[in-house]
Amino acid sequence: MTEFTGRDLHLLKKALTIAVLSIERQLGPFQSASDQADMKALLEALIEDDTELAFYARSARIAVTGEPD
Repeated sequence: MTEFTGRDLHLLKKALTIAVLSIERQLGPFQSASDQADMKALLEALIEDDTELAFYARSARIAVTGEPD
């Protein structure tokens, strides 16, 4: 399995967080709950603490909605 470090790890965490938020906002039959659950599990394994999670969650909201909070 590939090891991600540095900027690559940062981009992976950011991309996963954006994807989870995007799936969450997609209502109806095209919302992929299994993908979302798998991505959340991956994030739990990669993100070290609640502070880091809050950073990536805010970053995802900005990317998806254009608004900081």
